[in-house]
Amino acid sequence: MSEQATTTHRPGYGSGASLGWIVLIILILAAGFWMWRSNGISGFSEDYQAVFLSNGQVYFGDVTKNNKAEVVLKDIYYLQVTRPLQQTQEGQEQANAQGELSLVKLGNELHGPTDAMHINRDQVLFIEDLKDDSNVSQAINNYKNGQNQAEANQ
Repeated sequence: MSEQATTTHRPGYGSGASLGWIVLIILILAAGFWMWRSNGISGFSEDYQAVFLSNGQVYFGDVTKNNKAEVVLKDIYYLQVTRPLQQTQEGQEQANAQGELSLVKLGNELHGPTDAMHINRDQVLFIEDLKDDSNVSQAINNYKNGQNQAEANQ
């Protein structure tokens, strides 16, 4: 007499159900990846980035969102050129004919913007991470340290 292996069939545990679970897991992973990409987690490793726009402006701050539609920048700073008000006399050379650059915190302008900027992705040329020891990063940290000290003194 030959021995036959007996198998019991349990409903829901066939090869079709296993395939269904695999497809479901793949769909969940694909949906998660799509949501991650559409939400646009910035993907930058440093604290601050420089965002170069097509109109020649550059903004510095923390890119919190970066996707196909927009770039969201928070904790924003920009460069401002200050020129001397008086002309030098003839024969004297001006020390800095181009003016001086200063870093300005966004928010103190006449129209009172909030400290978040949603930039159309089509207007962004490129984005760069700023090193912690860059002049801009150090100026931002100095500004923040000055703000913290001013708040502590009040």
